[in-house]
Formats: sequence, C-alpha cells, structure tokens
Amino acid sequence: MRFRLALILSLAAAPVLAQDIPTPHFGKWGVDLGAMDKSVKPGDDFFQYSEGAWLKTAVIAPDRSQTGAFQDLEILSEKRMRAIMDDLEKKPESALSPDERKLRDLYDAFEDTAAIEANGLKPVQKDLDYLAGLKTLDDVARAMASPRLATQSIYNVSINVDDKNPDSYSINLSQSGLGLPDRDYYLSSDKALVDTRNAYRQYLADMMRLAGLDDADARAARILELETQIAKVQWDRADRRDEDKIYNPMPVSALKTLAPEFEWNSFFDEAKIPVTASAKNGSAGAERQVIVAEKTAFAPLAKIFVATPVSTWRDYLTVHYLQANAGYLPKRFDQRNFAFYGTVLAGNPQQLDRKTRGIHLVDNLLGEDLGKLYVARYFTPEAKAKAEQLVSNLLKAYQADIKTLTWMGPATREKALEKIGEFTPKIGYPGHWRDYSAYDVKRGDLVGDVQRGTMFEWNRELARINQPVDKTEWGMTPPTINAYYNPAFNEIVFPAAILQPPFFDPKADDAVNYGGIGAVIGHEISHGFDDQGSKYDGKGVFRDWWTKEDREAFNAKTAALVKQYDGYEPLPGLHVIGKNTLGENIADNAGIAIALKAYHISLNGKPSPVIGGLTGDQRFYLSFGQIWRTKQRDSSLRTQTLSNEHSPAEFRVIGPTRNQDEWYAAFGVQPGDKYYLKPEERVHLW
Repeated sequence: MRFRLALILSLAAAPVLAQDIPTPHFGKWGVDLGAMDKSVKPGDDFFQYSEGAWLKTAVIAPDRSQTGAFQDLEILSEKRMRAIMDDLEKKPESALSPDERKLRDLYDAFEDTAAIEANGLKPVQKDLDYLAGLKTLDDVARAMASPRLATQSIYNVSINVDDKNPDSYSINLSQSGLGLPDRDYYLSSDKALVDTRNAYRQYLADMMRLAGLDDADARAARILELETQIAKVQWDRADRRDEDKIYNPMPVSALKTLAPEFEWNSFFDEAKIPVTASAKNGSAGAERQVIVAEKTAFAPLAKIFVATPVSTWRDYLTVHYLQANAGYLPKRFDQRNFAFYGTVLAGNPQQLDRKTRGIHLVDNLLGEDLGKLYVARYFTPEAKAKAEQLVSNLLKAYQADIKTLTWMGPATREKALEKIGEFTPKIGYPGHWRDYSAYDVKRGDLVGDVQRGTMFEWNRELARINQPVDKTEWGMTPPTINAYYNPAFNEIVFPAAILQPPFFDPKADDAVNYGGIGAVIGHEISHGFDDQGSKYDGKGVFRDWWTKEDREAFNAKTAALVKQYDGYEPLPGLHVIGKNTLGENIADNAGIAIALKAYHISLNGKPSPVIGGLTGDQRFYLSFGQIWRTKQRDSSLRTQTLSNEHSPAEFRVIGPTRNQDEWYAAFGVQPGDKYYLKPEERVHLW
C-alpha cells in the first residue's frame, strides 16, 4: 500500500487507559503549565512560550535522537510491548498458541547474541559468495531485484494501488540507489555534508574490511563515486512528491525503450513480476502496464548501470547487503553500522538496548500478531468510541468550513463536499487481522527469519496483482504513534497508540483534546485537500476535479506558505525547504484551523468556560503547542530538515499559529512581535 501523507516519522507506543488516569495526565485540566516560559511573549516565539521551561531542563537520552511528547510515548510503548513478550516468555511451551510461539521465537532469535557471535558470518556467507560471484550485468540486475537479499538497486519496484484506478493494483517503479538520506548529501558543498560524505566513505570501507575484503579504501571510494553519479541524475524531493509528474503508465516494452541499457527481463524475472497480464481464458495475456515515477531519471540511471564495471557493482551490492543485515550479524558489524547511521546522521552516542530493538523487529515483521495482543490489553472499546466521535465532529467541521470558503467556487465546492462525505475513518486497529501462517520462523535462524519475513510480505503483495483491492487493510500497526491519509482509499487512519495523552485524554478539558487529537485528526483530513491529496476525488481516483480559477487561487495561497517556511532557520544557515514540506505544512495549518472550528461548534453556542484564568482558545493553542514538545540533536535536526517531508517541531508550532486570526486575539499578539503577520499576509486555506 502506498501512503505518503503520515503525521510524523514512525514511532511506536500504546494508549493509556481511562482507569490509569483518574485525573488528566497533565495538571488539573490537561495542559502542563509548568512547562511554559511566560517570560517569552507568545508572538515572539510560541514554541518557547508553550514549553520553554521544559526545553531548558529536558535531557535527551543517549540512545535517542530527541526527547519530547512523541519520544515519551515511544518509550512507553516499548515497555508495554516488552511486557507482552515477557509474559510470552513465562508461558509454558504447551500453552502458547501458534501465533504466540512465532512471536516468541522471532524475539528470542534476535536476543540470542551468543549464538549470533558464535555463528559469525556463516548465516550470510552463501549470500556473500553469491554477490562475490556476479560476473555479468544480467547477474547484477538479478541481485538488485532479489526481495530476499534486500540489498540496494538503482530502481525500486513495488506493488501499489493504481492512482487512476483504485480498484486495481499496479506495478510501480521509482528511482533508488543511495546509501545517504538524500541526493543533496552527495552534491552539496556545505561543510557539514562534506564531513558526512567523508564519514560515509570511511563507513563503507570499514564494513568491507570487517567482511574480510581487501583494498577496502579504494573500493569505498568507487562506491561513493558511483552513488554520487546516481544522485546527480535523480529527481529532487519537490519533484518526487508531485503526483502529476510521477504518474507515468507505460507498457513494459516502452519501459525497455525508455531505459534500454538496463537488464529488465532479468530484473522482473528475479522479482517474480509477471510482465504479461493473465488472460481469463488461459491464453497468453496482454503486455502488462507499469507506472514509472521519475521518468526522465530512468534513462540516465540505465546508462550509469551499463557504464559501471561489474566489480564495482559487486562491492556496492555487498556493502549494502551488510548494511541491511548489520543488526543480525556479530557486534562488530552492528556497532559500526550504528556509528554511522545512528551517531553521524542522528547524533545518538548510544544504541538502543537489544531487547528494545527486538521489540521493534517483531513489530516490523509480525506487527498485526503483536498488535492483536496489544489491543486486547491496552485499548478499550470506550476509547475507540470516543475517538470515532471526535473524527465525526472534525469531518462535520470541515463540511461547514468548505461551505463558507470565499476563494472556492460552487462547482469545486460541490465536489469537495462530496469528497468529505466519502471519507472513511479507521480507528484503533484493523477489522480483520493478517494471517502469518505462511511465514516460517525458526528460533535458531535469525537471518533466515528476517529474509523469510521479507519474502512473506513480498509474496503477499505479488499474489494481489490480479485480485480486487483490499480496502480494509492497514498500513500501520496498532502500536504505532502516527496517523495517515491514504488518497487512493480516501481514508484517514488512526492507530490505537496515537489515541492517548497528550493527544487524547478522556479526562482533559475539551479545548485541550481539540487542540491535541483534534488538530491531528484535522491534519489527516486536510491531506485530502493539500496540494497533492486534492488531486484525488472522493472515490480515490487521481483526476482533476477543480476549476482552473479555484486551483490557481489555491496555488497562490500555497506559494505564500512555501515562502513563509523557507524563512525558518532550525540551525544557523540551515533553512526549512518549503517546497519539500508543503503537503505537511498545509495539513498543519489547515488541521489547527478546522480543529478550532470543531471546538467552537462543540460549544453549541455557549461561551467557552475560563479555566485557570485561561480562555478556551488559549487552552486550545497551548495544547497544540505541547503535542509538538521536542528537543532534538543537531545531527538529527539537520537530517530531518534536508531529507524529510515534515518541518522541524518548532515550526510545526510557530508556522500554523501565526496564520490563525484567533491566535492573535487569544494572546494579544501585536505588530512588532517577532512572528506577527499582517492580516493580509496570513495564509487561510480552510
């Protein structure tokens, strides 16, 4: 399933039950007043105002890249998932169900570090020998396509829902091939990125040296040069998120004409991709269509493929194979891999403990089996019902808002209201659980377990190619602290774990919940109307349903938002890239506006009560500020700013609030305050 419009980077946690919190999680009504820094004017820095005291004293744990609301929930989730696994460990073998045994065996295989050290490279030696034996470009293409090896490739292949026919699955191809987070890491002259490249070159050499390969420094230099050439021809992040540019359907024969130097036959054959569509009468089917994303990059990538010696491709594939499997190999590989990806890129001086990492592995490979146990223990029907009501209220607020928009004409408005009416909310957990019976887990075969898990998922996706689209499936597991909008299904999805304090607290004041989970819900609904989600209609079909005039008016507003965010500077000299983060910035700005409208609707015409000397709007905005409570390491912040679609947390607070007229009224923000915007400069989308 393809969904690009999630709320945050993937984190995991579990919901707090109502009986666990007889009073609100924070204070007497839901906001941590002690976290505020009232010496800061709200209009000068609302991020500091809402949580500046907390920021001064917050300490980032050595095994984390940040601390804050999301990280606290992740740690809570890890503890709860570990509690589930600890209980399984205590059960007699005879008392375990097949699903429970599979969970325990996978977890135990990862935790058995003595066996991992004793085995050395034996579990991967056959694969390393295979990669070392590649002789032709045909061999290289096969290795790139192998789902089991999960190494690296210049082209990524996936099975998704066809954007223009959401009742059918499609075969999608996109650019790939880099070991660093984004192409700018290879091309920028910024000193920090030059230093990162040098550290990456050393990392490549060290990984090969650990595997016993000679002349590692020269080999690493060739790999870095190869990836630099790949980066030069790749599309940038802004173009890659443009749905109009990345939907390029074509028959396989046209793909071969587009990039003739690549060994497509071998690539598809190894991945078991059927290049012809099956015919109903058993005869040979028609040539299959594929959907190409970064179309103009495909030919240059193929030229790089054919111009690069097989020996360099062998080294490239080998080192990326070692990277993919580092966590399942002896400590020397695991620690060296972390030293680069965990410390250089994320700034973490210390790796997560083994048991916590084991929990994440189980969640990745058997997430719905683990999620089933998690939901039974930590998520109540009452919490689900309350969340469903909140979602319903936010959708009603969006409907009311669309009816009053001055910049949208009647024809577009009618279609927008149809789309809102066809939204499908999914709350908590799937209606039916995934069947993992075809996934074979062996207690003493960790690398094999991971590879079989990868193949289980790939085979599951392959089997769907000629089947009706399953619109009941989920793209996240229940213990995930995140949410997403899926344009092909026109659905908003909220895993159980996001439905807890500080986002959702059944004991808190209504204004607090609307500023927290309400803004999250509004954010996800807004993705259906951001610069890309708005290109899908209520049925999930990728098509233009806007009038030309309304689209131009919308684009003018989003261009102003890009300019605003370009001015934000999370680190000296490092600016937010407004065009890269536009979809999320639209959702942040629209989400808070709709959540406030929903809160006002909930008052049923009555004035909001003043609590603790604060009005309802003030409590709403403080709650919004505190759900983004974050203190982040500079390395991690730099990586996020350069390679992620979300703005840093600081500007997910400052950016949306300064565009809301109600925020100015609530806190008396005046001209001269740092983040004051003239009324005509404020971007009002919804």
